[in-house]
Amino acid sequence: MVYVHKDPTIEAGVLQLIIAEMHSARTASDWHDALGRHGYAVRQTSSGAVVTTLPHGVEVCHLPFSPSFGPAT
Repeated sequence: MVYVHKDPTIEAGVLQLIIAEMHSARTASDWHDALGRHGYAVRQTSSGAVVTTLPHGVEVCHLPFSPSFGPAT
């Protein structure tokens, strides 16, 4: 059995990192590569997009937004 503790502070930090990488990425591929360098991935599930750790795939949090790439206009 694996126990995973959900910490709101960690989730907020991970989401902040993901948003920053998303805004600097030009394409979805760039974004996924950048997330991988930080040890994270985004997986699509029946309940939406979920941020997971690499390489074990432990769920960190759900993405509360739809990804859009490039600088905000």
